[in-house]
Amino acid sequence: MNSSGSVDGVSLAHILEPVRRFWGYDSLRPLQEEAIRAGLSGRDSVVVMPTGGGKSLCYQVPPVTANRTDIVVSPLISLMKDQVDGLRACDYPAAELHSGMEPQARNEVLTGLRDGRYRLVFVSPERLLTDSFLNLIEQIGIGAFAIDEAHCISQWGHDFRPEYRRLALLKKRFPHASVHAFTATATQRVREDIASQLHLTEPAMIVGRFDRENLTYRVVPRVDVHAQTIDVVRRHRDEAVIIYCLSRKDTEAMADALMSSGITASAYHAGLSPDRRRRVQDAFAKESLNVVTATVAFGMGIDRSNVRCVIHATMPKSVEHYVQETGRAGRDGLEAECVLLYSGADVMRWRSLLRRSTEEASESPSTLDAQFESLERMQRFCGAARCRHRALSEYFDQSYETENCKACDVCLDETEGIEDGTETARKILSCVARVHECFGAGHVADVLVGADTERIRDRGHDQLSTFGLIKTMPKKTVMNCVFQLIDQGLLERTRDDRPVLILNEASWEVMRGNRRVSLIQAKKKVVTKTRGAVASWEGVDHGLFEHLRGVRRELADERGVPAFVIFSDASLRDMARRKPDSPDAFLEVHGVGEAKLEQFAARFLAEIRAFRGQ
Repeated sequence: MNSSGSVDGVSLAHILEPVRRFWGYDSLRPLQEEAIRAGLSGRDSVVVMPTGGGKSLCYQVPPVTANRTDIVVSPLISLMKDQVDGLRACDYPAAELHSGMEPQARNEVLTGLRDGRYRLVFVSPERLLTDSFLNLIEQIGIGAFAIDEAHCISQWGHDFRPEYRRLALLKKRFPHASVHAFTATATQRVREDIASQLHLTEPAMIVGRFDRENLTYRVVPRVDVHAQTIDVVRRHRDEAVIIYCLSRKDTEAMADALMSSGITASAYHAGLSPDRRRRVQDAFAKESLNVVTATVAFGMGIDRSNVRCVIHATMPKSVEHYVQETGRAGRDGLEAECVLLYSGADVMRWRSLLRRSTEEASESPSTLDAQFESLERMQRFCGAARCRHRALSEYFDQSYETENCKACDVCLDETEGIEDGTETARKILSCVARVHECFGAGHVADVLVGADTERIRDRGHDQLSTFGLIKTMPKKTVMNCVFQLIDQGLLERTRDDRPVLILNEASWEVMRGNRRVSLIQAKKKVVTKTRGAVASWEGVDHGLFEHLRGVRRELADERGVPAFVIFSDASLRDMARRKPDSPDAFLEVHGVGEAKLEQFAARFLAEIRAFRGQ
């Protein structure tokens, strides 16, 4: 770097000028600057940053700095639209091309592209790779291609999409354009596979910290999924919450349970009509709906930055999926909570689903083995009583130096052992032996709690010595203990369609008194706010913040855009902290650039003055 602060002839001041003008930021994060410089110098790159880490800025800044046109490959229409809406709100020249556009609108974008009016154009991989579009951008010249959600390229990634593999032709057809792959989650193997599949030339490997300090991770033994979910959602009143369920049926049941408890919620899954899905998605983006119960079909196209909680009602099938889905919380950098309600039953359910889908797709046995390996690593994450932030960092080959993160269930000491776990385990294992290892977890639990059912009476199981042996414990808690024993290898479950519990050598060691067992449960206490949550509200006028949220919703409705396009929660909190009283003071607010100063200063300054005068 020379005395003027330049690298490769581009000064930091030159890069920061559009950053201040469009987004209102005075500085860049170190890896953002590195990624932007790769884009400006024409060097290929693989950029891995956690959700909320500022990936988008890395491909948005180079074309406007260099006054050129770049292409962004994005997998979903909704994701493209939200990003373009956000850029246009900052007066950034961007456009999208997708199948949902009217012919006239599409032709206007193509004309603008030919005339050089845009710095960024967002397209799907399918549209990009059509002969007509390739011929067009070949004629006008493209500076670079940015590939979002690039993990879809790798067979080792968690969301492999075969159509992404065809993007390899970009380096052959556009040898003078650089290619930049962006993703939030990629192990070293996935990063190397991305670079290889895209035929990148000596790419810069820019990998950020995977740890999301603003997230609090909780893995809680699942006992009553609906009741536990309702308790968590009530901690986030009037805040955005996404609840992930495994099946369409589960999402509907969860939404019904929430509604019955007085919480407005909507289900979202692929079985709904396109119109219904769009209405749920739009309502969530515009903040007229805060709680959505969904399959994983919901999320990649959601750009609402102020999701304050993500709940997994079922364990995801891999750590990558877990990180990707929890990554939808706290994208604005403010605190958020991620709660996983875990049961060992999830593992059996996933194994069955994965085996069935592999057989139906006629995939190789090695594919199923790789999926089972990912599932087991996710299971170990759930079952291990170690710092969640450390576990996730180390999964992605990064060290974690902090002794106590103070932002996970383990470090916050929120779980406790069940009193005399060894004795409880012996009672469960003994019951499995008494029913001759011929019944599933539900029936064994019924016997132990002394349930008066016809099935138990018909088989004479009400006469067993283990009948009612744990009658002081709820059946759902007994079930959770059963699956903890399976997780610990102290009990097994057959893998057929009607699985039954069977004993192994470790089971007999416990029953003979030669092995101790620890079983855990969530502590019965109110969850306290973490240190980060308290700090982010320091000096903020809560009443003014809520008032400004209402103003933001009005403006978003008027413009037909998601609320975050107007301002993020981080910006509103900063307004409610600073209480600016002039345009110059308003420009100092986090996330206020020249365009938003011109568009919104008068309205927000008037609202702040009126609120303070009350």
